[in-house]
Amino acid sequence: MAKILIVEDEPRLAQLLADYLRHSHFEPEQTGSAADAEQRVRDGDLDAVLLDLMLPDGDGMEVCKAIRRFSQVPILMITARVEEVDRLLGLEIGADDYICKPFSPREVVARVKAVLRRAGNAAQPPAEGGLALDRHRFEAVHDGARVALTAIEFELLAALSRQAGRIWTRDQLMDVIYSDHRVVSDRTIDSHIRKLRRKLSEGLTGDHDWIGSVYGVGYRLQNPDEET
Repeated sequence: MAKILIVEDEPRLAQLLADYLRHSHFEPEQTGSAADAEQRVRDGDLDAVLLDLMLPDGDGMEVCKAIRRFSQVPILMITARVEEVDRLLGLEIGADDYICKPFSPREVVARVKAVLRRAGNAAQPPAEGGLALDRHRFEAVHDGARVALTAIEFELLAALSRQAGRIWTRDQLMDVIYSDHRVVSDRTIDSHIRKLRRKLSEGLTGDHDWIGSVYGVGYRLQNPDEET
């Protein structure tokens, strides 16, 4: 049974989410503290975190950044901040999904299931150029080097790796990482691609750019022996 940590300082809302998750056969835990949330993740037995941004002892953004320094556990942010800049920032720092208040508890459960489904598939075999994807750890692997990715970064790379060299448009990539078909700007995809490029370049093969841009079209995976 998957363990879901609810980080929410409004007791009624936290209990409502816990009830819906329990009804869907999850094992929910609750805390209203930023410090407790980070410690629970460090304990290492959680499958996902529902993280409110407004906490009495800290900001959820900072909690997310702190967690990402040592864990790739899926994080779903819950907040009343609806401006696009906050949405983009939340995903930039490593959140796997972003849920705006007010919301339906059923929607939250569906989002949790979607994130866990993405994380629970078996590791993919190597694509051209020897790049392998490990879904159990959300890592990219090449010649013994490993790079930890967020769930969204992993899904982007998984899509690009299915057909090395194929050009993927931004709309196609949005459909891959947002199964609910929400409306987001092109900047969101571009931001994820920039971070993914940097991680792959720095962690796998020196200065090689694994992801090539095709002006006015989209992105494609590039093998190490290709010119950028």
